[in-house]
Amino acid sequence: MVLDRDGGADVRDLPGLAVRWADCRFAFWNAIALNEVGTDATLLDERLGQAADIMRSKERPGFLWLFEDLLADDARAALEEAARRAGLVHAFPGTGMAGDLLPVPEPRHPDLTFERVTTDAHLLAYADINSRAYGCELADGRDGLAGSTLWKREVYAYLALRDGDPVACAATVEADGRLFVVLVATEPEHQRRGYGEAVTRKALYEGARATGLTRATLHATAAGAPVYPRIGFEPNSPMGFYALAD
Repeated sequence: MVLDRDGGADVRDLPGLAVRWADCRFAFWNAIALNEVGTDATLLDERLGQAADIMRSKERPGFLWLFEDLLADDARAALEEAARRAGLVHAFPGTGMAGDLLPVPEPRHPDLTFERVTTDAHLLAYADINSRAYGCELADGRDGLAGSTLWKREVYAYLALRDGDPVACAATVEADGRLFVVLVATEPEHQRRGYGEAVTRKALYEGARATGLTRATLHATAAGAPVYPRIGFEPNSPMGFYALAD
């Protein structure tokens, strides 16, 4: 998805770090992840410093994605102080989730119809729902998705429509033998009505039907974490998203 946004994006695998940085306004396309198992406190200091240096070299802000269950016990205990030394601050929490849950039944909701994202207008609606749901400027979300061929052809992205108006969205994409759930959002005034869950089920249903895959993974925000176990996902690691302090 980062390369779809910019074919010249910084996409590389360094020792212990995966860099996926489009340097665009949409911060979720600007990411670095720690990916070693059993990272101890000494190595954590080194990796966080390296990640922060890369982030400082970029024009646009983004996040370090840190899966706490990859850390050794001493590193988890030292994480807050290590992040401070590196010049990083905790931006918001998340939860890694996975499940062998597909296929799911074809979803239905009495208020909604579903429409696959296939046009530029669909993409803009999808981007705007995410921007409003997560408190971003509309231009930020549009910079991440506008004009994408990948999202119109290879991502199983769906809008949930109420009385013809888009109110929620969700997508799945094939990744390393599983479906990855991405960019689930609901318009703020329509939240807590089951719309996000319904459109997520739709994206999973259509993705599984097209690919034959049965396993799915996702990164849940605090708001979404209670929803996904109802679909069949199980938490597997706490996550932290870190930004530069300066």
